[in-house]
Amino acid sequence: MALTLYYHPLSSFCWKALIGLYETGVPFTPRLVNLGDPEDAAAFRKVWPLGKFPVLTDGDRVVPESTTIIEYLAQYYPGPSKLLPADPDLARQTRLRDRFFDLYVHLPMQKIVGDVLRPEGAKDPFGVEKAQADLELAYSMIDQDVASASWIMGDQFTLADCAALPALYYGDRVAPLDGHAPTAAYLQRLMQGASVARVLAEAEPYFHMFPVKEQKVRA
Repeated sequence: MALTLYYHPLSSFCWKALIGLYETGVPFTPRLVNLGDPEDAAAFRKVWPLGKFPVLTDGDRVVPESTTIIEYLAQYYPGPSKLLPADPDLARQTRLRDRFFDLYVHLPMQKIVGDVLRPEGAKDPFGVEKAQADLELAYSMIDQDVASASWIMGDQFTLADCAALPALYYGDRVAPLDGHAPTAAYLQRLMQGASVARVLAEAEPYFHMFPVKEQKVRA
């Protein structure tokens, strides 16, 4: 069956799915979705009525959500990178860390970015302050995981690392990793990977659309 990924190159959760696809090496058709175009948005909602990307289609199968997409790839299109360990305990720990990055790094980061887009008079300074505190705590916990390991699960690049890259890359731009040397070094290792470098290169033409202008860039 032919795989198609509905996505946008600037979307952080789409990055996560793209890294998984590039790590497996499976051929797919990228379908860029412009939600600002009513016709394009309507066509996408016929595929997935919630209108949220990424969404992977495999023939008649519709696979939404970045984590589910990567688990689907691990099951049906396994590649050189074992994105989900075969050992049940390691698989559970990998899923836990995937959820950690999505819930405790990715979402606070998006809260801060979203507040930038709010009009004057509708800002949420209390919410932003809490999101920054949440990120600081999450960074401290990640420091412990990566202080003596190449990847979150040790020597094996997994689903959790796919989740880590977009969360930390954008997180570093809104709440810099200063004072968190292990996590900053981990982000640098992630960025040096071929799959991640490809995702970042494809997103670069769209970076001017990112609303936070004071951006921290690590290379």
